[in-house]
Amino acid sequence: MRLDKYLKVSRIIKRRTVAKEACENGRVNINGKVAKPSSEIKEGDIIEIKYANSILKARILNVKQHALKQDAQSMYEIISDVNNK
Repeated sequence: MRLDKYLKVSRIIKRRTVAKEACENGRVNINGKVAKPSSEIKEGDIIEIKYANSILKARILNVKQHALKQDAQSMYEIISDVNNK
């Protein structure tokens, strides 16, 4: 699955356009490498997202084409969520 779609389906980022912009601006890494919106992700990958004041690091547990809101969080496991205030 494409990275930008995964970020939206898993609700890590609420909108796909925002996920695409984050990737295009170099704020998303997969397994330590800068990722493009079209990068393919798979179970076991580690994603890192740099927000304005924090960095979220998560492991991908499963990849689904669709997920209900209550099931979305089971798609990933948060490894660290660091605030840079």
